[in-house]
Amino acid sequence: MTSVVTLNLRDDCIFRTGTSFRRGMTDKRFLELEITAWLASKERQRQIAGEAYYDGDQAAAHRKRIALDDDGKPVVLEHLPNNCLVNNQYSKMVDQKTNYSFGRPFSLDTENKAYAAALATVLGARFRRVMHNVGEGAWIGGKAWLYPYYEGGELAFKRFPADEVLPFWADADHTVLDAAVHVYAVLEYDENEQAKTVVKVEVMHGGGVDCFIRKDDGTLEPDPDANSGPYITEVEQDTGKVTPYNWERIPLICFKSSHHELPLLSRVKCLQDAYNDVLSNFANQMEEDIHTTILVIKNYEGENLGTLRKNLATYGVIKVRSFEGCEGGVQALTLEVNAENYKVLLALLKDAIIENARGYDAKDERMGGNPNQMNIQSMYSDIDLDANGIEMEFQASMEELLWFVNRHLANTGRGSFDGTEVKVIFDRDVLINETEAINNCRNSVGILSNETIVKMHPWVTDPEQELQRIKDEKEEEAADPYRAAFENNRGRGNKPGGSGQQDPPIKDGEGDGQTE
Repeated sequence: MTSVVTLNLRDDCIFRTGTSFRRGMTDKRFLELEITAWLASKERQRQIAGEAYYDGDQAAAHRKRIALDDDGKPVVLEHLPNNCLVNNQYSKMVDQKTNYSFGRPFSLDTENKAYAAALATVLGARFRRVMHNVGEGAWIGGKAWLYPYYEGGELAFKRFPADEVLPFWADADHTVLDAAVHVYAVLEYDENEQAKTVVKVEVMHGGGVDCFIRKDDGTLEPDPDANSGPYITEVEQDTGKVTPYNWERIPLICFKSSHHELPLLSRVKCLQDAYNDVLSNFANQMEEDIHTTILVIKNYEGENLGTLRKNLATYGVIKVRSFEGCEGGVQALTLEVNAENYKVLLALLKDAIIENARGYDAKDERMGGNPNQMNIQSMYSDIDLDANGIEMEFQASMEELLWFVNRHLANTGRGSFDGTEVKVIFDRDVLINETEAINNCRNSVGILSNETIVKMHPWVTDPEQELQRIKDEKEEEAADPYRAAFENNRGRGNKPGGSGQQDPPIKDGEGDGQTE
């Protein structure tokens, strides 16, 4: 079969993939080999494990108690307690780090008011929700993808998880895409009304997108239900004429947690598994009954130890006998379960998970009483390190995203804003000592500008709106001097209780004990 896809694959990209690519090989065959290798790659397995662990499908959920039989082979002990407990500290760290950096709406700082208004129409509440999900996906998979497309004539964005996208990078730093493959599974019903999984493949390149179905043997065949071709098509309502359009760049934007693109689970997987194992072992020992003791049996024969334990668990009785003048008997060696040991070990593992995930413990002893701002910043020091890294990566990706937004605004006649400076600010959801922060703002009056002070005030969510309110209040006071004088004199000379009536003037001699 001849090639149906033409990819702009540079030599450095080809050599970096480490495949047996030859110039005589069609692009389609190259894709089949690359997709097959990528689906079984360690990188993708880590990404899938990050999603599974977040959902609670962890190694501890599949625990089994095993022992060695007489031949030295492992056997499963079905009759023993087997707790499969999962205390998902990892998912807690993902949610904590996601909401710390992306829990609050990001803001766009630009001096061009028309540009700010145009961006607000495209990057509204719906997009902010998508960005929050992208941030979560970046921590889980090491990176997440954003796909710009048109829906009902408006620019929209769709999130792709890391384990669904195979990128072909043009550079070693993974900043420029040559092409990308989106692989995802859907359920379809066959002619017998049986649901089956169908693997869809979308190849994105400079000439548009080509859609395939991946067969069980790894080969690709064109998808008859999908439209291959340009990314955008415009249909005139009057004539029905279809005009194709293509982006000048691959419409896929990578948002990374760091330049290493490693899932958060890579830092804490062994610690999370150890935490679950210790917790499950403790529960097992607390539930065991006759297995909490070691039995020393004298002059007892006839049964193997497995049958002895079974009978003991069933009847609770052991029959012993005297043999050649030696008295039989049973002596129990009790094994005490020290809960404090488990408690200490679980606490150490939990602290290690938080430290390696670079999160924070909300129950930290530094937060007791009325902590000052230095104690709060000390608690947030580790998570701030990761937040700085992911926000730097996201700001670079937002520049790439704004390129598509600017093209959309220009094509729809809303204005040309290429080259207009805009800064994306991710507002962190951090605890502060409000009293200390407000006092610092008050003490900065006369030293810093009012705009800077308003932006730093903890009660202000929209600095521009708050500054406008202050301006409006000052204009109202200037327009009504009597009201201003009344406001300044309120409380002076008024009776307690708010009657609004002033006391009569004091005559000479009144109040000093003298009489006329």
